[in-house]
Amino acid sequence: MSAPPQQSHERYERVFAEVEAPFAFVDLKAMWANGEEMLGRAGGKPIRVASKSVRCRALLEAILARDEGFQGLMTFTLPETLWLAEQGFENLLLAYPTADAGALEELALRSAAHPEGAPIVMVDSVAHLEMIESVLGTGAPPLRVCIDVDASWWWLGGRVKVGPKRSPIHTVEDAVALAREIEKRPQIELDALMAYEGQIAGVGDRPPGQWRRGAAIRFMQKRSAEELAQRRKAIVSALSEFVELEIVNGGGTGSLDITAAEKAVTEVTAGSGFFAPALFDHYSRFRLTSAAGFALPIVRKPSPGTATALGGGYLASGSGDPLRLPVPWLPEGLELDGDEGAGEVQTPLLGAAAARLEVGDRAYFRHAKAGELCERFDTLYLVEGDAIVDEVPTYRGEGKTFL
Repeated sequence: MSAPPQQSHERYERVFAEVEAPFAFVDLKAMWANGEEMLGRAGGKPIRVASKSVRCRALLEAILARDEGFQGLMTFTLPETLWLAEQGFENLLLAYPTADAGALEELALRSAAHPEGAPIVMVDSVAHLEMIESVLGTGAPPLRVCIDVDASWWWLGGRVKVGPKRSPIHTVEDAVALAREIEKRPQIELDALMAYEGQIAGVGDRPPGQWRRGAAIRFMQKRSAEELAQRRKAIVSALSEFVELEIVNGGGTGSLDITAAEKAVTEVTAGSGFFAPALFDHYSRFRLTSAAGFALPIVRKPSPGTATALGGGYLASGSGDPLRLPVPWLPEGLELDGDEGAGEVQTPLLGAAAARLEVGDRAYFRHAKAGELCERFDTLYLVEGDAIVDEVPTYRGEGKTFL
């Protein structure tokens, strides 16, 4: 595995000496080191790349071209899926159901023109099947679908449910019933099964300063992984009696090793791990290298020990807790102000390093999550060593904001 790069305020100041802040960047050597780490944990299972966690077409192209271990994209909206298909991307699996009738009509036209390898859309109810049927014209070729299975952990007889509130399909019987409904519809073809164990992949088991909570999370994740492995195997076995699944997808960056170990799983998904945002600092099973960041200019010194940056209120989605705040990164020793946090137009910084920052200097931050950073910037500077090797547009920079 490639050694991660040295990351310091001094190094990045040399690299970006001629660039005006604010800006965002990706350190390529760190990103590729993270990619190698994820391939190792996947244990030979192909990794489908989650586009929502990258949101930059040039980087998606580079990742898919880099190693045969990365195969296909998991997309997040149907318009995004169709746009990526127009750009030449193949092997596209839409991770979330759609209610966009216009996009479904466009997908039907595309599938008619390119029936082989058409994007696969997600379903978890008869309502989704009926919506698909309502937009298909007579004689249209089948649209390919994937059943989304609820991967949450039901404890104490289902009185406690831990995990993302996604699909209503939880049991073997639920999955078989929906598959039978698909079987009745000649214009819909079942090709894939997915179950995303967000309570394992998306929850760090080392929450800072909360060792009891961490122990509880580790207990939950172990029991949940055991239960899901058995249930997923049973669902795949039951469906195989009457349908041949091309894809059985599971996992995320935080659960690659656990999910890939299941024989029933044909591929795993990861995306956030390329950038290694701050939320991944709180996992005990693996270590990643920070690869994406953003820089803000210091525009005020309200006191000798405080340095105020311009903007910075780039909060991550999810539950409203401090872990969703961006993390001051470089120079080391910066802290957010507990009263103001990260603000829409200014972010006060405290700590020993803040006293050394002056107006016109820059502070570097990490976003709590991965691809959401790209919704704030039109471009990403790509860094190798002590040089900027490219500047590439994000989705936003290409005029594409899908959510």
